[in-house]
Amino acid sequence: MFPLVRDLAAEGIPVAVTCRVLKLSRGHYYRWIAQPITDVELEGAYRAHALWRAHLDDPEFGYRFLHDEAGNVGVAMAARTAWRICRDNRWWSAFGKGRGKTGKRPGPPVHDDLVRRDFTAGDLDEVWLTDITEHATAEGKLYLCAVKDVCSGRIVGYSMDSRMKARLAVNALDNAVSRRSNAAGCVVHSDRGSQLRARKYVHALNRHGLVGSMGRVGAAGDNAAMESFFALLQKNVLDRQRWSTRDELRIAIVTWIEKTYHRCRRQARLGRLTPIEFETIRTSQTAAAA
Repeated sequence: MFPLVRDLAAEGIPVAVTCRVLKLSRGHYYRWIAQPITDVELEGAYRAHALWRAHLDDPEFGYRFLHDEAGNVGVAMAARTAWRICRDNRWWSAFGKGRGKTGKRPGPPVHDDLVRRDFTAGDLDEVWLTDITEHATAEGKLYLCAVKDVCSGRIVGYSMDSRMKARLAVNALDNAVSRRSNAAGCVVHSDRGSQLRARKYVHALNRHGLVGSMGRVGAAGDNAAMESFFALLQKNVLDRQRWSTRDELRIAIVTWIEKTYHRCRRQARLGRLTPIEFETIRTSQTAAAA
């Protein structure tokens, strides 16, 4: 209210009258005039801003992870302080608190659905699909984000980590773009996972000149071709044994993708070719036509 008192004083209304009506202390008002923002308030604002940016990047993080992220950018504070700021601003983890149904519909997606369950493409790097899956090991969960080319079925990029953060999806996208030199303009379709709606991921799409696309909430069919790949991975790798370490599972996933899925597993829709064979023939035909 102190800015209001200051504005009214500039219009000729005495400070004493305004403070009496608004039930404010004149002493506090004059101290505020001398220093409108205290050092404590400024420090609190920096802390809140660091936690808020981390929360926007990874909405599934609880206050402990937000506290760690703020420390990584040089804004140190006690864990209890981070909890208090998050509590006051209601920055809860997307998975941290059970919420009853309120009848409200989910918010709008970051991108429109440009695929609409049409999982076909006339050429390579026209449409990519992406999603995240997880599997448990004795050390804890391992998360995999994969990017699949609709035309050839090849996994053009992937990333694995022990934490499901927006950085996981960004790394998979960067990996795909590093392998495909002509990816600009490609449509990248996903579900509405928080990592795939994060600012870091959207900025990565824009940085690489890619076009985002997003299905509906709770509609697995909107990304069915990617779910089909994960079902194969589950059957052929993840459920074959109990995994002791994340590294053991990581090596098994990479080996299956690069050796078996890409080079040995023939697909009927590709004319009984493997994804690598299909892309080799398609690239040769394109080069000959040019």
